[in-house]
Amino acid sequence: MPSLHDFTTWQPLLRLLHAAHAETLSAPGGHVAGQISPGAWSVPLPYRPPQPGHASQVSDNQDQFDAVGRIVDALEESGGDGVSFVVEASSAPGSVRLHVISPCSSAEAGVATAHPGTLLLADGALPEPVRRLPDPVPGARPAPSADVGLLRRTLRERHPDAVGASEEEIAAAEARLGVPLPAELRALYQIVQNRYEDGDDYREPYDTIGCELLALDEVYVADAASRHVLWQFGAMEAVETGPEDAVQGLVGSPGWIVFGDTGGGDRVAVDLTPGPQGHVGQVIVIGHEENTGAGLVADSLTDMVVHRHFDGRPVRRAERPPLVAHVNRASLPGIEAAAHAGLEVLSIGVWEKEPLSLAPVFGLPRLRTLCAHPGTLADPCEISRLIHLEYLQLPPAEWRVLLDAGAVPTGLIAAGIKAHQQRDNPLHTIALANEILALYGRPLVTGITVLEGTACC
Repeated sequence: MPSLHDFTTWQPLLRLLHAAHAETLSAPGGHVAGQISPGAWSVPLPYRPPQPGHASQVSDNQDQFDAVGRIVDALEESGGDGVSFVVEASSAPGSVRLHVISPCSSAEAGVATAHPGTLLLADGALPEPVRRLPDPVPGARPAPSADVGLLRRTLRERHPDAVGASEEEIAAAEARLGVPLPAELRALYQIVQNRYEDGDDYREPYDTIGCELLALDEVYVADAASRHVLWQFGAMEAVETGPEDAVQGLVGSPGWIVFGDTGGGDRVAVDLTPGPQGHVGQVIVIGHEENTGAGLVADSLTDMVVHRHFDGRPVRRAERPPLVAHVNRASLPGIEAAAHAGLEVLSIGVWEKEPLSLAPVFGLPRLRTLCAHPGTLADPCEISRLIHLEYLQLPPAEWRVLLDAGAVPTGLIAAGIKAHQQRDNPLHTIALANEILALYGRPLVTGITVLEGTACC
């Protein structure tokens, strides 16, 4: 098997990169970079479209797939999850210098980039939304539509030959989950179960239940840990549940018991921790493209299966100041417009006016995240007066100002460097990241192997 740190493993890919970026790699300071993992990769090579009238085929870009495949094979052989790389010109004609960058325990991998992802400045650091547990809702009860007897009879009529789970199997599932199955869900699995039985290939039809039913041993609790949320996304969101909401806007809950799938990757669950206007045992859908919240499907499992209610119910949302504020040329017109006591996240985007002062948000008790685009801050050192910050994402120049002034907030538990994917060299970003990590006594990004050789043959 090829070795990840053998130049010949990389040579086919380097040959393609050198041909595609000859001008860049011949210029002083020129570089190209990318990231490869067994499941996906981001490599700066031109995509060859299919012939007119033909569907795209792997063979259209076979040389790229083969070149990347050698590195994927090496990763799998070494047990690695992924690797980043930077290619620079070498002093010898036709040669390149390759930097192979291994993951670091104190940095999340970047998304489709060789630049380091979020820097983890404290052990076990998690974004605030991931740490949130459900709020108690005194007086929450099952919906009037919940009817275990009716649910049983309906399922028996629709599936007279179905094989349900035994009491022993249900007890084993409850022991694994650490929570008793609610009565309606228990009844569902006692009547039908998505499994192979005695050689039969019986599968529960989607249209009779309303979702693809998971096998009993695949049912799980959708707590926050089950919904993997990267810091750079989780830190930019806020958990919000209004008095009019049926579902709490959480990342996950110990009361969300997943039993189905929509067929498109969204999970269907029974909710035992409803919002103020919800019911215990209501059915919700957890979107795979969102980081927080879930949608109401039906007030009960009976409501969904028997009465075929799948669209929840309308909610008139009250207008409240946003917990996440976006200041940019198309949204809020300034930081003054974003400031209020409940503000949790401030994002300053593309801004074409004079740089902004952070004075309007000094002293806000819940402001935990600040993200700013290049050149948008009048004085980056004002950040030191945001004493409740947990996460800070800044461009390299603004981080340089804070580091040189000794003004990096001491209470951060995570940080991001907003580098330009192509223009900024990831090696420079890594050097900056190591300065920040050193301030917090965290392990540095040191797993960089430098290889040099000819890319052209």
